Amino acid sequence: MFRLYNTLTRKEEEFQPADGHTVKLYTCGPTVYDYAHIGNLRTFVFYDILCRWLRYLGYEVRQVMNITDVDDKTIQRSRQEGVALAEYTRRYEQFFFEDLATLNVEPAWKYPRATEHIPQMLQMVQGLVEKGYAYVSQGNVYFDISKFPHYGRLSGVRPDSQARDSAFGRLQGDEYEREEAGDFALWKAAKPGEPSWDSPWGPGRPGWHIECSAMAYTYLGATLDIHVGAVDLLFPHHENEIAQSEAFTGEPFCRFWVHPEHLLVNGQKMSKSLGNFFTLRDLLDQGFRPPAIRHQLLTAHYRKQLNFTLESLRQSESTISHLFAFLQRLPQLQCEPGRTQAATTALEEAHAHFVAALNDDLNVPGAMAAVFEAVNRFNQLVSTGRLKDADRAALLDFLADADRVLGFMGEEVEKARAGQAPDLDSEIEALIAERNQARANKDFARADAIRDQLRARGIILEDTPAGTVWRRV
Repeated sequence: MFRLYNTLTRKEEEFQPADGHTVKLYTCGPTVYDYAHIGNLRTFVFYDILCRWLRYLGYEVRQVMNITDVDDKTIQRSRQEGVALAEYTRRYEQFFFEDLATLNVEPAWKYPRATEHIPQMLQMVQGLVEKGYAYVSQGNVYFDISKFPHYGRLSGVRPDSQARDSAFGRLQGDEYEREEAGDFALWKAAKPGEPSWDSPWGPGRPGWHIECSAMAYTYLGATLDIHVGAVDLLFPHHENEIAQSEAFTGEPFCRFWVHPEHLLVNGQKMSKSLGNFFTLRDLLDQGFRPPAIRHQLLTAHYRKQLNFTLESLRQSESTISHLFAFLQRLPQLQCEPGRTQAATTALEEAHAHFVAALNDDLNVPGAMAAVFEAVNRFNQLVSTGRLKDADRAALLDFLADADRVLGFMGEEVEKARAGQAPDLDSEIEALIAERNQARANKDFARADAIRDQLRARGIILEDTPAGTVWRRV
């Protein structure tokens, strides 16, 4: 059984969807006011791994990821540039989707924009007012947390706790009037120059928290199976989502809450002033490849902080290079028919370890270790000339199956399964053939000279018991 850590209960629990078939999954999406940084992207890659594993287990996944396209930041940035809010946010929304595609993140089921769901938000706010959970003050509508007795059960920050004043005082930064410092805005009265929508309380715009509740309810109903968002959203955002959603529907809002941890850079929180702030485009401009970046973002368990460094990314580049080189070698090997017991055992153990790791609260580093251990064991079969044709096919099937979840081997595995070696021009092919003949004639000086000539052109040769194979540097 798949076990997943539930922040709500603070323990790992066996997970399956409430209906046994379809996972109703809500994931907090981007606020589209700037490029996503690599800390954001670690979270979005984790969402992808979770969805891929759920599908691997045979579930249908209905993943909803919101697009926050109206809030203080988007309004401020669009006004600074002198462009309409929609024009500004669509630009960064497109950049966001390009980043996801670059990192091989599979699309969500729905990407609702906040600005396209104002009527649903107003319906929820009106319902909360009518039920006595919310009050109106000078055109603003606030949720009264004193009316919701379960407030704080997710985060541990209770309205009557000693941490109340510091927590609410630190996190509530707007200037609207409210009766209690912990009450949060459901609807904000319009300010001069801000975009606004009509409401029963006058023109205004939604509060941030109500956006997610309304969109989750619209597409997934009253009760979610899983809600995922970065750990910094646990309070107040997710706590407020629970309060307003359950007060409105009278039903439990979510069964499982999952919170990926922060990413650090060189052991510190990312900051432009520290010079350790990276977007995906920054890393691509430095020559790093998307599979290596995705691999690096998966090297720590999601509930542990990942300390990202350029050196660790170079290590991922090296790991991916060796893996891809191995995949490029496989179609070139002259293998005898049949299958070896050593290969069969290696794959059975690798598959068991892969599945066990992912079933254990999505232990992706453990799953990757199972994959690379299998590759290492097959490398030994290659180096000793024991790899059989069926062994090669079984390994490639296993890697393709594993990559349904990991997502960084991609077309390299499919090329190898199709028997496609990397393309060479006719001159290089002729040199390799000439070297093979020179070795057969025991003209080792000429063979070494051709090897050096090819190395200078970025072609590395490797002599194995199954023949000479090559790869590009």
